[in-house]
Amino acid sequence: MGAPYTARCACGSVTATIRGEPVGVRQCWCRQCQQISAGGATTNAMFRVADIELNGELATHGYLADSGNTLTQSFCPTCGTAVMGRSSARPHLRTLRFGFLDEGHGLAPTAAIWLDEAPPWATIDPALERFDRQPPAPPS
Repeated sequence: MGAPYTARCACGSVTATIRGEPVGVRQCWCRQCQQISAGGATTNAMFRVADIELNGELATHGYLADSGNTLTQSFCPTCGTAVMGRSSARPHLRTLRFGFLDEGHGLAPTAAIWLDEAPPWATIDPALERFDRQPPAPPS
C-alpha cells in the first residue's frame, strides 16, 4: 500500500493521517503491552511525529517502563481504542497501534521485542527478527 495511511478509533472521535512511511514495525510482548492488548502482544508502526496529523482528544497514562524510559500510552477517552505510545527516549517518534490504523494499510511486523516477557503459549513468527528485551533504536 504505502503512505498516506489513515486511522480512526472505534467510535470515530480520534482520526489521523500519516504522510510518511514507518521507521519500524514491531510486535511487542512487554507486560504493559500485554495489559493494553488484553493478553497478547501489541503490533505497532513507528512514525515520525512530523508525518502524523492527529485530530480529536486523547486520554493518556504514563509510567516508567522496564527499559528505563517513561512511556505514555494514548487512547480514545470515549471508546477506549488504543491509539499510540510515546517514549521519552524517542520524542520525535510515535508508535501507532495497528488496531487504530484503517484496514488495508499493508504493514506487517519485521521484529518481535521483549520476548523475555512473552507468555509460554506465545507463538512468535520465526521470520521476525527477535529481541529478548529492548532493541536498538530504529533509524530516525
